[in-house]
Amino acid sequence: MQFLILFVLALLVSSIGFYKYIYFISIGYGFSIAAIGIALPIMFFDDLSVGTIIASLLFIVYGCRLGGYLLLRELKSAAYRQTMKTEIKDGKDMKIFVKCAIWVTCALLYVCQVSPVLFRLMNWEGTDACCIIGVIIMALGIALESLADYQKSQAKKINPKRFCDSGLYKIVRCPNYLGEVLFWTGVFISGVNVLEGVWQWLSAIFGYICIVYIMFGGARRLEIRQNKNYGSMEDYQKYVKTTPILIPFVPLYSVEKHKWLVG
Repeated sequence: MQFLILFVLALLVSSIGFYKYIYFISIGYGFSIAAIGIALPIMFFDDLSVGTIIASLLFIVYGCRLGGYLLLRELKSAAYRQTMKTEIKDGKDMKIFVKCAIWVTCALLYVCQVSPVLFRLMNWEGTDACCIIGVIIMALGIALESLADYQKSQAKKINPKRFCDSGLYKIVRCPNYLGEVLFWTGVFISGVNVLEGVWQWLSAIFGYICIVYIMFGGARRLEIRQNKNYGSMEDYQKYVKTTPILIPFVPLYSVEKHKWLVG
C-alpha cells in the first residue's frame, strides 16, 4: 500500500510532463523525489530512526536542488532552450497513450529508486551500519553534483565558448553525473541489508540499474554535443583522451559509439 501511495504521488508531481514532454524526466523527476522525501516521514512517523530521517531529508535536498536548478535553467537560459530543441523532441506529435506510458513508467522508476529507504521503513528496521554508510554516500553525491555544477557555471562565466576542464572536471568529464551515481548508490546501500522477498529486491535493483544506465546515457549525449562544439580544438582532444568520462580511474574515455545508451 505504501509503495502505491508513493507511486500515485510521483504520478501527480511528474504530470507536469504533459505540459512539456521533457519535464517527465527533468523537472518532474526532481520534484517527485523531493515530494517522496516529504511523504516518507509523514507516512512512517512512528517508525522513523535517525538514519531514515536523514535519508528523507536528503531526498528533499536532492530533489529541490535538481528540480529548482532545471526549472531556473529552463526559464532563464535561452541558449539552453535552443540547444534542447535540436537534441530532444518536444513531444507535440506524440500520441497521448505514448505520453501516458512514459508518465507511468517514470513515476514507477522514481519510487523504485527510493525503495531501499522505503523498505527499511516498511520492514521496521532502524539505523544500522549500512544505513549510515548509505546516507554518507548520499550526502557526498549531492555535494559532488552541486560543486560540479557550480564549477562549470563559474568556468562558463570566464569563457562561455570553452569546455570546462577545471576543478572536478580534471578527474572526470561528467562529475555531476558521477554525483548522481554516487547518490543513488548510497540509497541502494542504505537498504540493501534489509530487503525482504523477491519483489523488494527486484524493485531496488531495477531502480538502481536504471538510473546508472540513464546517467551513462546522459554522459553519451553530452559527449556527442561537446564533440560537435569543441572537436576541432587540440586541447579538447587531449582532454577527452586522458580524462575518463564518468568513473574516476577507470580508463573509459568515450561512450559515443554505444548507441544502446539512451539518456
